[in-house]
Amino acid sequence: MGAQANAAPVIIKRKKVVGGGGHHGGAWKVAYADFVTAMMAFFMLMWLLNATTEQQRKGIADYFTPTIPINRVSGGGDGAFGGDSIFAEENLPQNGTGGISTNTGAAQEQAALESLEEMLLGRGGESDVMENAMRHIVTRITDEGLVIEIYDLENIPLFEGETAEPVQLLRDLAAVIAQATRSVTNDIAIGGHVRANPVVLARSPVWELSAARATAMRLLLEGTGIPPLRIQRVTGHADRKPVVRNPMGARNNRLEVILLRDVPRN
Repeated sequence: MGAQANAAPVIIKRKKVVGGGGHHGGAWKVAYADFVTAMMAFFMLMWLLNATTEQQRKGIADYFTPTIPINRVSGGGDGAFGGDSIFAEENLPQNGTGGISTNTGAAQEQAALESLEEMLLGRGGESDVMENAMRHIVTRITDEGLVIEIYDLENIPLFEGETAEPVQLLRDLAAVIAQATRSVTNDIAIGGHVRANPVVLARSPVWELSAARATAMRLLLEGTGIPPLRIQRVTGHADRKPVVRNPMGARNNRLEVILLRDVPRN
């Protein structure tokens, strides 16, 4: 009895284990994975914005544009269950974003402008002379329409000196453009741009010269069979929109012939 009373007590020590606690837990990994995914999506978005053209970005935007209308006013028609189907052609939007008529017409017009662009640029392979002439032309499709830009090359101008008298090269190019544009009925706008003059000039003629050159282009197109009523505006932009860093560079001497997109009429 005395031996048992003097025995040392037994102490049981239990170690508390906390699962997933502290910096050894897994919650931070989930948060980090979400952060990495978000950053990847952000950089992909930035890459797409820089790697795509305006036309491609518009196509992507159109893909995500909803095309099913929501009618806030309930039935009353003579269709099933007292109303027409929401997918009936007459109930789909006809104008604006998602409209079937507008979208179909816009797609057809886009295809026509692209076809015209290919046809125009393809004219360069007809002869060596035409190949050299087509070096003066670049095209692009914008929200306004198909822009055909005709510009000076170093020592190969489109006009005689600092005048609005076209050289034979421009006359030939005008004939090519007129022939190509006969395949469509789009209205036409013409803009004239000129390079800047030295600041020492007391009176700069850039406004008058750019407008006169645009007018000369209008006369060339009309002289090759383009109806005058198709030409909606003729504008002189002076030296206000240079396309190269040097404002006095010859490349800034240019004309723009724009095949305008059709504007929907209500």
